Amino acid sequence: MSATESRTVKISEASVIIKHALNKDRPVMLWGGPGVGKSDLIAQIGEATGREVIDVRLNLWEPTDIKGIPYYNSDEGNMSWAPPAELPTDPDCKAILFLDELVSAAPAVQAAAYQLILNRRVGTYQLPKGVGIVAAGNRMSDKGVTFRMPSPLANRFMHLELRVDFQDWLQWALTHNIHPDVVGYLSWAKADLNNFDPKVHDRSFATPRSWSFVSEMTSDDISEGTFSDIVAGCVGEGVGLKFMAHRKISSKLPNPTDILNGTVKDLSIKEVSAMYALTTSMCYELKEAYHTLNKEKRLEEWHPMCENFIQYMMDNFEPEMTIMGAHTALKTHELPFKHKQLKNFPEFFKKYAHLVIDIK
Repeated sequence: MSATESRTVKISEASVIIKHALNKDRPVMLWGGPGVGKSDLIAQIGEATGREVIDVRLNLWEPTDIKGIPYYNSDEGNMSWAPPAELPTDPDCKAILFLDELVSAAPAVQAAAYQLILNRRVGTYQLPKGVGIVAAGNRMSDKGVTFRMPSPLANRFMHLELRVDFQDWLQWALTHNIHPDVVGYLSWAKADLNNFDPKVHDRSFATPRSWSFVSEMTSDDISEGTFSDIVAGCVGEGVGLKFMAHRKISSKLPNPTDILNGTVKDLSIKEVSAMYALTTSMCYELKEAYHTLNKEKRLEEWHPMCENFIQYMMDNFEPEMTIMGAHTALKTHELPFKHKQLKNFPEFFKKYAHLVIDIK
């Protein structure tokens, strides 16, 4: 890495660092391009640590929104300040104060935030001791609306710059039920997960956030032409055309329910992106079936589905795809396969034991 390059961290690495910083009461400034998952990362940390996330969009605030509004205190005969309701007042509060869009805020707002970050107080308001501070913003190179952060304010933060990492995104996507077509396409075309280039003035471009829009908008109830317009509007024309070509192939795949029930045993389509999508769909179906079946029926109905899942992959997929499917089911979705109850598990283990890493 050259001296002029910035050190970057992926989401999973940033999560560990931020949790440690919160435990040490050290404010963190999170930098990253648009749509890379800064806000979602803090939400995940809040959920994992049991901390409420107080999300403050500083670019929408005025300086008085931080310090509060002055009013005449008739009891004391002087002017007092009413702090904003968004800021916590409970002395036992353990929340994360997330100052989002910090560098998009006007300099006067940054100056008011400086007092809060440096002294943990503004005017008469005191930030509770257990509240951690994390801020976030786009880099100046992203060509967004940004103001240079004053050096004294910058020096109060530990700075982290996020990079997009496919494996981190895949873990998140599978646990958030991102549509199999999106997971399948990006597993094949990883470079299309994030193609944001500040030098190119495209209105639509691919980011983890815009792919989540595609997932949300995917539906069989709209025409192919309309959906093509939607995808292009989310991730751009070029990537959208490639995704639609992938989806046309995926539409010819067998129904994952028929595979898990043992009705379908063969696969005629061998395009890699389609097989990724099918594997994701089968794992989603297994997860859904496990949580909806009665406990009494799990042994009777669910484990035969697991057997069909394993057998189908062994019969139709390359080893890498088979291992990916097993890892997704066992590790990502934490599905409790009973190995001794799966008739074909000895065959699976014999074939793939030397390739399996970190699968329970």
